[in-house]
Amino acid sequence: MTHLADFDTENQYRATVIQTRRLTPADTEEIREIILEAPSDFACQVDQSFGVLITETGEFGNRYHHRLYSVADLPGRNNDKPLITLLVKRCFYVDDFSGERYRGIASNFLCDRKTGDAVILTGPYRLPFAVPEDKKANLILIGMGTGIAPFRAFVKHIYNNVKNWEGRIRLFYGARSGLELLYLNDQDGDLTQYYDQATFAAFHALSPRPHMNDPIALDTALEQQAADLVEMLSCANTYVYIAGYAKIQSMLDKAFSSILGSKEKWEIRKAELIAGNKWAEIIY
Repeated sequence: MTHLADFDTENQYRATVIQTRRLTPADTEEIREIILEAPSDFACQVDQSFGVLITETGEFGNRYHHRLYSVADLPGRNNDKPLITLLVKRCFYVDDFSGERYRGIASNFLCDRKTGDAVILTGPYRLPFAVPEDKKANLILIGMGTGIAPFRAFVKHIYNNVKNWEGRIRLFYGARSGLELLYLNDQDGDLTQYYDQATFAAFHALSPRPHMNDPIALDTALEQQAADLVEMLSCANTYVYIAGYAKIQSMLDKAFSSILGSKEKWEIRKAELIAGNKWAEIIY
């Protein structure tokens, strides 16, 4: 399992915002496209991720917040410095105990940046999920919210750079509302339409009432594909990769227990995947 704390932040780079624009209407959730000018020695590729490091000063001293973002595009260079495009949704969360609403630190920091402001980058980092050497391997990819971003690059990497991929790839992603699917868009098409490969299929789940904080029905989306998933999980060369917040773990255990027929069957299969290095998580 990989957590954000596991990523090395020793190498830091000062980038500059050269463009920021809102993609969504004013009366909806805010999603911004931000273009950064990075230092000339920051060599980031489209199939990589990078970190944004934020220093917050409070009554107890400095606190550091590290957040990973996937490269949305590399639009070229400016004065021999690489340009990096990222998509950011302004996020808020409700404390489980107090019920108070708080601003997401990294997302609000980035959405508040103006042209000319500085952003500290870390990385770049290799793809968080390894592409199996066996091109007939099956991949079950599951992402929640912004956790889907690494898989967009991962799938793109496989079909653009790995030749003759034969295994099945099934991508499941959950979002609070349809606007969050902008994380997946190339122009106006999301992942359900973007890849025309016979081996690929994507399924998304939205909250039934996004303004009421209802949970995203990702478990339902998984169970609707039960027959396909049972067949894939019966294969020794199937991998399961997960990205998202911690609550996704219990949701998936419940869904896969239902799909395989019992909690015990799922626990055995999950243990086999972990022991065989065919299970990977990035949890934040």
